[in-house]
Amino acid sequence: MTPLITANQLEEIINSGENVLLCDCRFDLVDTQAGKKAYEESHIPGAIYVDLDQDLSGTKTGKNGRHPLPTPEAWAQTKTRLGINPNTLVVAYDKQGSVYASRLWWMLKASGHANVQVLNGGLDAWNGPMGTVPRKPTPLSTPVAARPYEGLVLLDEVVRNLQSKSHIVVDARANDRFHGQNETLDPVGGHIPGAMNHFFKDNLSATAFKSAEQLFKDFVELLGSHKPGQVIHQCGSGVTACHNLLAMEVAGLKGSRLYAGSWSEWCADSSRPIEI
Repeated sequence: MTPLITANQLEEIINSGENVLLCDCRFDLVDTQAGKKAYEESHIPGAIYVDLDQDLSGTKTGKNGRHPLPTPEAWAQTKTRLGINPNTLVVAYDKQGSVYASRLWWMLKASGHANVQVLNGGLDAWNGPMGTVPRKPTPLSTPVAARPYEGLVLLDEVVRNLQSKSHIVVDARANDRFHGQNETLDPVGGHIPGAMNHFFKDNLSATAFKSAEQLFKDFVELLGSHKPGQVIHQCGSGVTACHNLLAMEVAGLKGSRLYAGSWSEWCADSSRPIEI
């Protein structure tokens, strides 16, 4: 299954009556209620709301980042509550360049749910009808089985990579934050030593992803001789990193992995080295 779906393709699926679960993932890191309010006002008919903080993140300890992944068990419970049947086609969208939809896409794929796509261009690309009545999720009668996240990189491996340099770390944050400037989300500015910067918005043309050919060219130029399997994606809190991972998948460069704790976990311990 291709990672992206066009608005026309989605409308055809909806009109055909095929079983599809639409997930509205709109969110704002500063105003954390803005996404849900926007959903309640207007959304693609039949969509449920999936919240970054409540559904796509686990318990914060102050040391594990701003949006730690939920445990596999907690994520399985959330999928059960949201009605995400293992065989159901899930289409995720947002209005922020597919950032939050990419997080849901990765979490589902990494936990064994193959039938998931991101609406290319998000809500801006949708020309179909809009609904105003929120839809409550329909929980599954049979609980989803917990599965470990495939392609997840933990802190220890990133620490070891400082010496081994066996992998390349790609940071999805804006260039100024990568260089320790204008940091407003985390208490410390800078980046993981040796990391390279690829701002997630560079994957886009307006609100939609660039062509697969252009993304392939961009990432091959960035990675040089490194194979996709040698790539560890990170960002501020493990969200926009999923955008780079999705873009590489669109480009046919499969096998890169996610350091979900990202900069917000890394900088929580002052003993870890920082590069400016």
